[in-house]
Amino acid sequence: MITVSEFFSYFSYSYVRAALAVGTLVALCASLLGVVLVLKRYSYLGDGLSHVAFGAMALSVVLNLADSLFVVMPVTITVAILLLCSPASSKIHGDAALAMLSVGSLALGYVILNLFPASSNIAADVCSSLFGSSSILTLGGGEVVLCIIMSAVVLCVFFLCYNKIFSLTFDPEFMQAAGGGARAYNLLVAVLCAVVISLSMRLVGSLLVSALIIFPAISAMSVARGFGKVMVLSSVIGVACALLGMMLSMIFSTPSGASIVLCDAAAFAVCKCIGSMRGAK
Repeated sequence: MITVSEFFSYFSYSYVRAALAVGTLVALCASLLGVVLVLKRYSYLGDGLSHVAFGAMALSVVLNLADSLFVVMPVTITVAILLLCSPASSKIHGDAALAMLSVGSLALGYVILNLFPASSNIAADVCSSLFGSSSILTLGGGEVVLCIIMSAVVLCVFFLCYNKIFSLTFDPEFMQAAGGGARAYNLLVAVLCAVVISLSMRLVGSLLVSALIIFPAISAMSVARGFGKVMVLSSVIGVACALLGMMLSMIFSTPSGASIVLCDAAAFAVCKCIGSMRGAK
């Protein structure tokens, strides 16, 4: 555990400020996306694609790339598009295909990391990739720029397409019948999900990404009513938990991913209690 003066001295380092900025943007994007995924019952999509991202990350190790995002993001986006564009007549439906891809990618990633280890401590490499570590503090310059740009793109899409996303979330059949392009926007949500998962890998690890997406959404739904209010509250909870988790990880030297998810879980418990007390009145 560090002292108060040592803690505040961390903020004088540019890489710490960059990590906090990236973590805030990623958490904001994830919490917004989570509301849509939970309401559309697409939570499995985030979990499955996070496992695909782990396999892609292992591939970047083989290619000896310093910035893994340049491999993880295209691969994850491609898989998301292929899953949603598969014909309805396919014998293997989207959820089953995603389940097979997720476990297959986990297995492939683990084998690759064993065959082409990035260091002598393979167990630590795998554990940090799956559950997160302090690796967000070692983001390369290219990764920081890419994270900021892609986060800005995700946020712009949400604000510009808010009405379309609202319609897609609650009544996609009517939206499609009215010529609103429901299929195209459904695909857009999947691509956004792949982007956010790719960005979240360095923050919380592949196995905990879905928690970063889902927890703020269900916490907000416990106390707020209305799509807009839930989106705003989910964003506040997601960003607050991400910042608090990263700060706690610096103070107690714990993995950033696990610290953030525990903060999200605590926030959910508080929101659930508040929601229950309101319902009891």
